Amino acid sequence: MKRFAGFYFLSCNILSLLFIISTALDIISKDSPIEDGHTIVSADGYFELGFFSPGNSMNRYVGIWYKKISKAQKVVWVANRSNPLNDTSGVLTVTDKGILLLMNGTQDVIWSSNSSTSLRNPVAQLLDTGNLVLKDGTDLVWQSFDYPGSTLLPGMKVGRNLVTGQNWTLTSWRSSDDPSPGEYTHRVDTNGYPQYFLLEGPVIKYNTGPWNGRSFTGGPNLKPNPYYTFEFVMNDKEIYFTYELLNSSLPTWVVLNPAGLIQRLLWIERTESWFLYSTGQMDNCDRYALCGQFGKCNINDSPPCDCLRGFKPKYQQEWDAADWSNGCVRRTPLACGTSDRFLKYSGVKLPDTRHSWFDKTIGLEECQRLCLRNCSCVAYSNLDVRNGGSGCLLWFNQLIDIREYAQLDEDLYVRMAASEIGSNHIGKTTNAAIVIVSMVSAIIVLGFLSWSVMRRKKRKRAGQEGKEEMELPLFDLMSITIATDNFSSDNIIGEGGFGAVYRGKLSAGPEIAVKKLSQHSGQGLEELKNEVVLISKLQHRNLVKLLGCCLEGEERILVYEYMPNNSLDFFIFDESRKRQLPWENRFQIAMGISRGLLYLHQDSRLRIIHRDLKTSNILLDSELNPKISDFGLARIFGGDQIEEKTKRVIGTYGYMSPEYAVDGKFSVKSDVFSLGVLLLEIVSGKKNRTFQHSDHHHSLLGHAWLLWNEGKALELMDGCLKESFVESQVLRCIHVGLLCVQKLTVDRPTTASVVFMLSHEEVALPQPKEPGFFIERNASETDDSNEKRCLTDNVLTLTILDPR
Repeated sequence: MKRFAGFYFLSCNILSLLFIISTALDIISKDSPIEDGHTIVSADGYFELGFFSPGNSMNRYVGIWYKKISKAQKVVWVANRSNPLNDTSGVLTVTDKGILLLMNGTQDVIWSSNSSTSLRNPVAQLLDTGNLVLKDGTDLVWQSFDYPGSTLLPGMKVGRNLVTGQNWTLTSWRSSDDPSPGEYTHRVDTNGYPQYFLLEGPVIKYNTGPWNGRSFTGGPNLKPNPYYTFEFVMNDKEIYFTYELLNSSLPTWVVLNPAGLIQRLLWIERTESWFLYSTGQMDNCDRYALCGQFGKCNINDSPPCDCLRGFKPKYQQEWDAADWSNGCVRRTPLACGTSDRFLKYSGVKLPDTRHSWFDKTIGLEECQRLCLRNCSCVAYSNLDVRNGGSGCLLWFNQLIDIREYAQLDEDLYVRMAASEIGSNHIGKTTNAAIVIVSMVSAIIVLGFLSWSVMRRKKRKRAGQEGKEEMELPLFDLMSITIATDNFSSDNIIGEGGFGAVYRGKLSAGPEIAVKKLSQHSGQGLEELKNEVVLISKLQHRNLVKLLGCCLEGEERILVYEYMPNNSLDFFIFDESRKRQLPWENRFQIAMGISRGLLYLHQDSRLRIIHRDLKTSNILLDSELNPKISDFGLARIFGGDQIEEKTKRVIGTYGYMSPEYAVDGKFSVKSDVFSLGVLLLEIVSGKKNRTFQHSDHHHSLLGHAWLLWNEGKALELMDGCLKESFVESQVLRCIHVGLLCVQKLTVDRPTTASVVFMLSHEEVALPQPKEPGFFIERNASETDDSNEKRCLTDNVLTLTILDPR
């Protein structure tokens, strides 16, 4: 009996131990690391994580692959793809602070998750979705799904987090033997209306076209099916594409292969193999811009390229030799008015939308009217084709990457000179119909003329009221037109939410900078008055000077003093020009910006919150003195007002404070955050948003914070300053910059304190705390398009109608 009791006790202990082991098969912790030769498996056995060698390579990597499909193993995620192990000594573990670490036999860190949140009981778990998550209890602090490789699994996203700036991008393997990042990337482009590009290095190879509510117009094979659902999400926080399985027994996944093809693979159980279900690029017409501007591609024609109706090849000889890259030009120029007409193209992939504007709230008729009123507008369409169509999408200046699809329910209306459409477009008509149309047209014209006269009088009165309220020197339109050579595009020196900025020279006066409101910018007399009222009452050597304005007819124009040395970003972010700003100039610029901001916040008659402080809004005069510009977004605070909240978040990614970007709260401290970004950019010569480092995926703020904690702050300094820098000043600028960008507003100094701290080296400074947005981003985020003005109001929109 005692023997039986002992056996029973031993059996229970063994069963308990087995139960503990079985429940921990999907977990990695400090006490349960995994070594090369061991793996963990997700709860239902769908995915496995461990060490592997791809193809014929002898290098070792940590990866995730399908467990249940062992005969055709497909690796779907790789941790250390850029830094392989050269032997089998690797160990993957979780530290006390909650960081996933891959180390070799000599304890060197090969790869880490770089998650920064301190955890009590951190563990890493492999989920049945293929997602490796790092968590503390139920709190998730890091996940592999935020760092895609070459594969898009169900539930993963390809797109961008608009709050943190993180990109979810697919990057090909270099080869089947080498998972390091290859030449091809698939990513969202948010200039204009969002679309997805496949790039080989910096060169666009394929464009999905914009989303039309059902699919991407360049991917008509993306249709409802029995295997997976899909959706495109666009709101004020995220833009992304994702999909989910309808049947988990039929796995499917998307991969960007080393040859640059986007492929969807489907598992066939009977043949025990992966079946190529579809590809993103189907034929030669999917080559980006194959037929050039105003050309269209039809794969069923030979040659496939043709000009749109009313256009002709720009260079006929090249076109005849099958070189279509220079595209087509108009046979007849546009009248630039309401006499132009639109020709409808059905079943087409919509053109590249980087130079576009959109509005979800208006219909096709209003869309056409908006296009006619803008001379640069060349086409329009519905934004969403569902339920009869809705929304408005406008294109400017040129149309690129159009192709014809017979099965696509999409219409594009291309602007034409009326003479190019002619009678053939109208069709056969009876004489009676012509008479009726003529009579109706005459009635409409008379009514329109009466309405126009009344509207002109009303506008004239409104213009006079605006002039009287602003109390500012007025320029006549003819003088400004002559000064800017009829607003020549050659004289454009900048562009923002208000419109284009032109360089000009008055006939009897100085050079000027002319800011001209675009007719459909979304900003009008109120915004112009806001800037005029503010800046006309502000006088400081570090603020740009407003000379006057013009309010003739429908024109809304501001005239500023001209800054011959362009803007700060023109110098510090350009490798060839940054040497023209040695440390002495940079420090004086930093001081000047701080003093100008102090004047806005404290010393002027009005307390002004700028809301868009950035390097491109810091202009430099002939002596490189900085002047803060662009007050179109500025707000006035009352004497005792501390903070305000808005649903309409306007500013520039990379410079906005966390509380403003996320909750719409702004104050003097949100401007201080932007000032801190400027200080760190001035020291480093690097952009916050596009900064990259081989050891981590943090922004410039995160990198500065890491260096500060390691006692290596001087490593942040721009290399070209080594011969001119003053160490104490550089370190103080970094220190003050980090104090300004702290996450909490209460921790940030006031502008007065910033000026005092920068100008008094003997003053001891407090230790900075963690900066805002201290979170890792996708390593492929390198393009300058990330730094742009944004506006959110519950849905994503743009503030201007002009193309960017």
